[in-house]
Amino acid sequence: MYPRICIDLKKLNDNTEQLINMTKRNHISSLFVVVKVLAGDLRTVSEIAKHDIAYIADSRIENLKQFAHIAKPKALMRLPMISEANRVVKYADLSLNSELKTISKLNNAAKKLGKIHDIILMFDLGDLREGVFYQDDYIDLVDAILGLDNIRLRGIGTNLTCFGGVIPSHENLSTLVKIAHSIENQFDIKLELISGGNSSSIHLFDTGKIPSDINCLRIGESLMLARETAYGERINGLHEDVFTLEVELIEVKSKPSYPIGEIGMNSFGEVPSIIDQGDMVRGIAAIGKQDIQLDNLFPIDSKVKVVGGSSDHLILDLSDTKYGVGDILQFRVNYPGLLQIMTSHYVKKDYL
Repeated sequence: MYPRICIDLKKLNDNTEQLINMTKRNHISSLFVVVKVLAGDLRTVSEIAKHDIAYIADSRIENLKQFAHIAKPKALMRLPMISEANRVVKYADLSLNSELKTISKLNNAAKKLGKIHDIILMFDLGDLREGVFYQDDYIDLVDAILGLDNIRLRGIGTNLTCFGGVIPSHENLSTLVKIAHSIENQFDIKLELISGGNSSSIHLFDTGKIPSDINCLRIGESLMLARETAYGERINGLHEDVFTLEVELIEVKSKPSYPIGEIGMNSFGEVPSIIDQGDMVRGIAAIGKQDIQLDNLFPIDSKVKVVGGSSDHLILDLSDTKYGVGDILQFRVNYPGLLQIMTSHYVKKDYL
């Protein structure tokens, strides 16, 4: 059945083991594996959960609910909505937080369920997504959190590169450590987790630039695609071909490359900008924008070129190839592409 995403579970397991070894070598004792890109796929997540990781982490509580039977702690990566407080406490052992109002609702939900809910208090070090801004006063907030009977402050964390593109460095991660020490000294407590970001922190591995008190990372893309996300470099020793997209050709014909007639809007309300390249062998594959943004596709055969497409059709330049109708083409996908493909129920999953 096509289109399909082929998932090499052996390579996925290899990547997981190698990543665990890399993090331990860099004094990261708590590895949160972020599986949100898998869109709740039980088979793949179950493979990852076989390994020595601290948490299975996802940004959607619906996915964590599906993982309830997996014997690993679960963490919610997106800040909780107040409206989902009961479900967060029920299906997540830990959540990232920055708002006292939300934390108080989690406390109430935990009290009703007879549970203690763990949190990591997030700090914004300048990337300007979630977290208490690092220059703001946070002592009163921490004091209020510590006064909640059913909330346990496990640690603090930060998120970098995801919005503002701010790259993790010794300097900004040291700021997070200073905040942690300030909280510990002020309240005479020990924070178990100081979470120094995500796959973008991997570029600091083996450089001695990760402060020794940083003991937790939340990593997804590096495990799935063998890529650190600060500079987009390949990670040596990891497989980059865990996931391969396969699509079937449904038409192959020689046609002009430039439309004939007055050009208006296409099916997505855009006026296309097309370069006349003369006649070409144009192929159509049975996948489209409903499944993936087309610039997230990368043909494995370098002679195949992506021309464009519509909601259900991928148009390709096959002029330098000998492919025909019914042939299968293979593609690599980037992280947003993998997220889209895994979310689409029109793309079948095949486990190798």
